[in-house]
Amino acid sequence: MADRRAVLIPGIGYDTRGPLFAYTGESLRRGGFDVHEITWQVPAELTAEQRGAWVVEQVTPIVDERADLLVGKSLGSFAASLAADRELPAIWLTPLLHVPEVVAALERATAPFLLVGGTADRSWDAATARRLTPHLLEIPDADHSLLVPGPLVASAEALGRVCMAVDAFVHINWTV
Repeated sequence: MADRRAVLIPGIGYDTRGPLFAYTGESLRRGGFDVHEITWQVPAELTAEQRGAWVVEQVTPIVDERADLLVGKSLGSFAASLAADRELPAIWLTPLLHVPEVVAALERATAPFLLVGGTADRSWDAATARRLTPHLLEIPDADHSLLVPGPLVASAEALGRVCMAVDAFVHINWTV
């Protein structure tokens, strides 16, 4: 059993079976983490204003059980408040940097975090990302799923860059 636990927090339409989580999870397992994958069905009636509280409500019991690292995608970045409150390192894949609540939580964070986003993603704000952390991967022309236009191999290469960034972040913050 691994002595560290990472919690994977999905988005609305991107669960932990998606390629970003599959490869990030494998990278973390190889780095000595036990990986807990959250699954959920986001209620259709949930308003944009209710999403942050709902995510925190879903993630808190798992973090209370044990968490050494949070990894969230999109909607999952609302858990940045938990990471800040509990001084947990985190990896935020396509975080909602256009949402003041998410940015405020990231500003409060004292533990290191990695931000990963694409320049074609409306949720990504490059200036904000650079202001918030030195741990950053920005993929040119990538959308909210980190897919890039053109041949599919370009998106696979982008996924490879995400894996390298995750490996580097883990190596910097934990003895592998």
